[in-house]
Amino acid sequence: MDSRGRICASADLVERGPGIRFEVKRAGEAVPAFVVRYDGRAYAFLNRCAHVSVELDWENGQFFDSARLYLICSTHGALYEPDSGYCVAGPCKGANLTAIAVRERDGAIFLEGVTE
Repeated sequence: MDSRGRICASADLVERGPGIRFEVKRAGEAVPAFVVRYDGRAYAFLNRCAHVSVELDWENGQFFDSARLYLICSTHGALYEPDSGYCVAGPCKGANLTAIAVRERDGAIFLEGVTE
């Protein structure tokens, strides 16, 4: 992510394809996050399972299950809706991933709230 909050080019984010990892600041610390494209829109979340604080991707950027319907925790198998982060199955059913506001404009994905 650059100083303007640009995460990636829009073209880098393929529908239900690999996510793009980036970091956000939380309480002064760099925290892993990711953005995916689902139903044509970009959605971003902290890269932390709602069950236990482990990163979701089983391989760098691989957040979707094999059917490409849900985001999946590689450690616990929890399944999350890609547009809301709501856990529909697994040990944290009913919990949510922490969403991060992003916007898409001028051919890129930006972290919301970062001024140019």
